[in-house]
Amino acid sequence: MHNLQTYVNDYLEYCRYQKQLSDKTLKAYRIDLKQFTDYMRQTDMQLSRMNLNQFITFLHKNYKPKSAKRKIASLKAFFNYLEYEEILQSNPFAKIKIRFREPFLLPRTIAAASLQHLFETAYRNRDQEAVTPYQIKSAARDVAVLELLFSTGMRVSELCSLKHNDLNFDQGTVRIYGKGAKERVVMLSNPQVLSALDVYRELFESEIAECGYFFCNRTGRRLSEQSVRFMINRYAGLAHLSEHVTPHMFRHTFATMLLEEDVDIRYIQQILGHSSIMTTQIYTHVTAHKQRDILLEKNPRNKIRV
Repeated sequence: MHNLQTYVNDYLEYCRYQKQLSDKTLKAYRIDLKQFTDYMRQTDMQLSRMNLNQFITFLHKNYKPKSAKRKIASLKAFFNYLEYEEILQSNPFAKIKIRFREPFLLPRTIAAASLQHLFETAYRNRDQEAVTPYQIKSAARDVAVLELLFSTGMRVSELCSLKHNDLNFDQGTVRIYGKGAKERVVMLSNPQVLSALDVYRELFESEIAECGYFFCNRTGRRLSEQSVRFMINRYAGLAHLSEHVTPHMFRHTFATMLLEEDVDIRYIQQILGHSSIMTTQIYTHVTAHKQRDILLEKNPRNKIRV
């Protein structure tokens, strides 16, 4: 199978133009399939069940279950394409059984007290400590980013991809484009959040108009996900937080706190942009704080009087 690389290239073109997959998905496919072609060069280059089994074993030995599962899914989609195009007479994946034992990890959240310190630090930096025009603009942007991340539960990639017309200040909404080009609209009901976004918008009006994205960096280009991570780390340090805080932890905290307020999981699914309720169910664990309240107030033992 000396044309393997050609088939991979054709498949990636098919994914881009016919399936219209996102750039991030295409990048992941490209990385995963390159790893497979590199591995196959060490074999007889036959797309056989034996070679596939050996490669899958290699993935299990060298990657965590979640990463191996994703790489195998990329490979399986590629083989389905080869079978559909009749490049392969039979799909060796059809006779390969793959089982995964992924460890169940609870979503990492930010404690309410830590959130309070983080926001207080960001607002103090904006309103009191920022002096130069650059510092004032950067601090206003930082506050707006933190407010939008936490008040909507959006992913950091979704935040950085927002266009200037995705936010409607008159209606108090933000239009979010999630995974798989799925679109959702989330309400911005908190006055302080809207105020923080408005302050930022006024300061960055020319940059927003020039680059087209809502969040811009100092060079007038789209704010990057990595810049948001660095910014959050900086404020976590200034607030003397002991935990390592990531953008995705704002999303986990947002969802967990909604559940603790007894919000229906279906609404949370819609707000987060999950295509399956199974994804949202990772938040249905009962936190220690909520569990204590439940058992204190509603424990059946309370009905027994001795």
